[in-house]
Amino acid sequence: MKRVVVTGMGAITPLGNDVNSFWDKLKSGQTGIDFISKFDTENFKVKLAAEVKDFNPEKYMERKETKRMDLFCQYALNAAGEAMDDSGIDIEKINQDRFGVIVGSGIGGFVTIQEQIVKMHEKGVNRMAPLFIPMIIGNMAAGNIAIKYSAKGICTSVVTACATGNNCIGEAFRNIKYGHSDIIIAGGTEASIIESGIAGFMALTALSESSDPNRASIPFDKDRNGFVMGEGAGILILEELEHALQRGAKIYGEVVGYGSNCDAYHMTSPTPDGSGGAKAMKLAMEEANTTAEEIGYINAHGTSTEANDPAETSAIKIALDDAAYSTHISSTKSMTGHLLGAAGAIEAIACIKALEEGFLPPTANLKETAEGCDLNYIPVNGIEKNIKYALSTSLGFGGHNAVLCMKKWEGK
Repeated sequence: MKRVVVTGMGAITPLGNDVNSFWDKLKSGQTGIDFISKFDTENFKVKLAAEVKDFNPEKYMERKETKRMDLFCQYALNAAGEAMDDSGIDIEKINQDRFGVIVGSGIGGFVTIQEQIVKMHEKGVNRMAPLFIPMIIGNMAAGNIAIKYSAKGICTSVVTACATGNNCIGEAFRNIKYGHSDIIIAGGTEASIIESGIAGFMALTALSESSDPNRASIPFDKDRNGFVMGEGAGILILEELEHALQRGAKIYGEVVGYGSNCDAYHMTSPTPDGSGGAKAMKLAMEEANTTAEEIGYINAHGTSTEANDPAETSAIKIALDDAAYSTHISSTKSMTGHLLGAAGAIEAIACIKALEEGFLPPTANLKETAEGCDLNYIPVNGIEKNIKYALSTSLGFGGHNAVLCMKKWEGK
């Protein structure tokens, strides 16, 4: 079996449009949540979201390219650009047939879907944009990244709602582990802060209706009342260890385990006892050949919803047994909101940085834990702690569970 390491990272997030900005603000407990500026919310009960700010798509794209891509693709291309620059990969010196892309989106081209359907109804069917279909389909983030970087190996996208990012990274990890690829650009992307996106989740009563940015996304808190929509992209460069060493790459961390399964229980709610998520955690730890006592940090799915937080707490208890109470846990969604298909990807970056720097980010604004939520959620302020292993959990609509286990890089 091959070992798989992370040699590059890129991020477009509500906390900043590069990895360093994102990580620095996570460490300091800053929130990217604010009043929605993308549209008029007068008729909406939901007023807050975690928007990407000051995004310049032309940093890694030509202007004509931006006009041919939905915003979710633009986010992905820019995060991939940072990750590729960070990796130092020379495309001319690698085997492009063993260079792949696995990047997904929970929804795809939501912005374009809304714009063009409104346009069709107002101006007629003949006014539909010629590139409507290739702009909206969810595989085009992966496709466009592959085209840009001549990645001629595996190119696919996993779509598992809020577990998408973790599933994409996990599938890339396995593909390299079993010798099919040398390098894969992996992650998730989402752009769904639009009228139909907010209205749709609002109709599900899934979103927080708080008017206080500091008390809207409050995972594990007794006053939590729904999640806050976020947007952006996270991209990791996964690479076979020997391939990375031969080219002298900087290694940030190692992916060592992946667990993926389904609750097979409900369209939107997790199993109340957390048994499905627990199995995915155990699978990730088994593949990593590690024990519950060695898990130093869990970046929890932690959505701030009534259903998720106690169920996930139960899942951690089942998976880690007595060690659950001493393991440090946080939900960075308290600062980024919930990026849906991109959530797992930016949270994997947070785990890799936590392992690299020995700093665990907080669950910002957590004041008083809810009944049934009695674990160590790192409230308010992050902590300095050297750890060897971290888990990142993602739980998606449809019962999808995806868990990554990552390890601190300590040399070969």
